[in-house]
Amino acid sequence: MRTEGDEAAGDSAATLMFMPRAGVKGRGTVWAIEHRFTSEHHQSVDDGWGVLEQAAQEEALAPATQIIEQRVKTILAGNDSPDIPFDLSINPYRGCEHGCVYCFARPTHSYLNLSPGLDFETRIIAKVNAAERLREAFAARSYEPLPLNIGSATDAYQPAERRLRITRSLIEVLAEFRHPFSIITKSSGIERDIDLLAPLACELLVAVYVSIPTLDAALARVMEPRATAPERRLRTIERLSRAGIPVGVSVSPVIPFINEPELERVLERARNAGATTAFSTVLRLPWEVNPLFQQWLHTHFPERAARVMARMRDLRGGRENDSRFGLRMSGQGVWAQLLAQRFQKATQRLGFGSDRVDLDRSQFRRPSPVSAASGQASLF
Repeated sequence: MRTEGDEAAGDSAATLMFMPRAGVKGRGTVWAIEHRFTSEHHQSVDDGWGVLEQAAQEEALAPATQIIEQRVKTILAGNDSPDIPFDLSINPYRGCEHGCVYCFARPTHSYLNLSPGLDFETRIIAKVNAAERLREAFAARSYEPLPLNIGSATDAYQPAERRLRITRSLIEVLAEFRHPFSIITKSSGIERDIDLLAPLACELLVAVYVSIPTLDAALARVMEPRATAPERRLRTIERLSRAGIPVGVSVSPVIPFINEPELERVLERARNAGATTAFSTVLRLPWEVNPLFQQWLHTHFPERAARVMARMRDLRGGRENDSRFGLRMSGQGVWAQLLAQRFQKATQRLGFGSDRVDLDRSQFRRPSPVSAASGQASLF
């Protein structure tokens, strides 16, 4: 039986969860939310001395970004979801400094015993031997080329890439083996690698997708604070297109009453910039992303928070998240159908092609057996 003390504690916890928190420039959240595997849980209760307010102020002092270099055993991750159009993925980094509050990959930091909240965007794992591991995987006699994507979970061109150049080293390996691949990013940093990507594009070995959820610079600053500004991303689409690189736009995620009204406008601007393909997904709220997103809503859009979450439940069959294949990317019900119709009509009117570029896997070439350790040809 719940006592009055239990109810008071529960009310205080809910108040802390959704209490507006002062934002920090360049951070998507200041909440170091506990992850679901935490063995000890802490609950703040206001004792009448302003404890909750003090906690919110302390969280506003966000730590600087830490880059943790790691040598990994493997770099290719398999995919068994029918909702995703690739079989293999490479994420050169774990965690993402862009700080997108809605990022579905945030819960993966739980496996590192780190917070999916503030730690996800301030504790970045850099896989410094990624290129070495990729070369080993491709050189294996059993390997067969499959659709491969870079940056599906965390952005391969986040700020750390400027110094570490892990993504560029991966592209060099992919070019060496003539393995087709796609990249999805919301960073203009990809322009640095046009010299590598353009020749590959001529052989149908690469396609790039630029994510633009909103054209509103003010919204972008609080929703994805360290990502490239929307107008700058449009220029990136233009520069990639002029270099002959197939480029598409991802209007994702669509958040009801936040960026959803911009859907057609984003598609139009991207098409004018040179995008030839487009796709879109609706907001997902798995695990710790749900409370993080709702706290963000109450901070930045308190007057819309209840309305947004009501529409999310409409899209998710009465729940706030639905992880089932076939539904998790698009939602269900009347509102999901209306969004799909809007997207279809807009892309048809603007002359977009299919949602993905078909790449040529027949060009993959495996060199004679190579010792991954020494890089010299084997005698056997």
